[in-house]
Amino acid sequence: MRTYLDHNATAPLREEARAAMLAAMDVVGNPSSVHAEGRAAKALVEKARAQVAEAVGASGADVVFTSGATESAALALAGRDLKAAPIEHDAVHAWIDPSLPVEAGAVQVAEPGASAVQLANSETGIVQKLPEGLAVSDITQGFGRVPFSFSWSGVRMVFLSAHKFGGPKGVGALIFPQGTDIAAQIKGGGQEMGRRSGTENVVAIAGMGAAAAAAQDDLAAGKWDRVAELRNILEKAIETVESRTIFLGEGNDRLPNTSCFVTPGWKGETQVMAMDLAGFAVSAGSACSSGKVKVSRVMRALGLDDDLAACALRVSLGIETTEDEVMRFVQAWTDKYTRRRAA
Repeated sequence: MRTYLDHNATAPLREEARAAMLAAMDVVGNPSSVHAEGRAAKALVEKARAQVAEAVGASGADVVFTSGATESAALALAGRDLKAAPIEHDAVHAWIDPSLPVEAGAVQVAEPGASAVQLANSETGIVQKLPEGLAVSDITQGFGRVPFSFSWSGVRMVFLSAHKFGGPKGVGALIFPQGTDIAAQIKGGGQEMGRRSGTENVVAIAGMGAAAAAAQDDLAAGKWDRVAELRNILEKAIETVESRTIFLGEGNDRLPNTSCFVTPGWKGETQVMAMDLAGFAVSAGSACSSGKVKVSRVMRALGLDDDLAACALRVSLGIETTEDEVMRFVQAWTDKYTRRRAA
């Protein structure tokens, strides 16, 4: 029996998203067409746009659908003179200077209007306090897991990706106030208000809208509180087995589902393989950098040397994760670690 504990890499597809996507598959029209079939497809896109805007608290803002957070980052950041911290995703580092300092996991921002800061880190789960007037924020990992509203955050632009909160892979959005100057990176037919040309992926967009609404409902219902309790149970159990274990972000605000811990002397990639064989899907860090030889910039920014950084393991839970699954993971991890130590 497999147990999935890698929700920060991608979350399982929500039933609400699946239902919306199946219904959208039966709508034949192109959303740019003016006939009835086209208008029906366009209505699905606009419904999803409204769902995403409401879920993110972006009333009166523009929501542009893209292929995911990476494309959204390009659309938001291309041509802008901004700074970011080393803990940002590669999709952000591709466009701007990663020179903002990090102190005890917190990004230090001197000029919010010239900076990009993520809401939450995918590897450690550390949640940032976003300063008023911040130019851009990647809210991909935090949306639906911690409270956030575009209207009260004071951030000028945010972007996110559907598959992190139970929508389909390959669709995301960039959100910004109406009238904001956004230079299109994909040009052509002028879809998405001229900001992102190309026929909209109606099926995926419908799934994203449904998933966004459901994710916000779960957050409002307090369902992540129990997940945080399970995360704490997991960490206490691991610490009992090996007191030298370092829990990254401990003492910071963190995502309720994320535990990233370092066990000195046991490489993270080795742990991932061992746990995979035991039936558990976990990660040694961001899915986008998994398998690469280089040491995570995030770990270095937190002050870990390369040897320790290479020993990080990330376990990320979901709303459906049970205490039994958590304890079975702990037992399997303990068995593997005990055998390794005895060898």
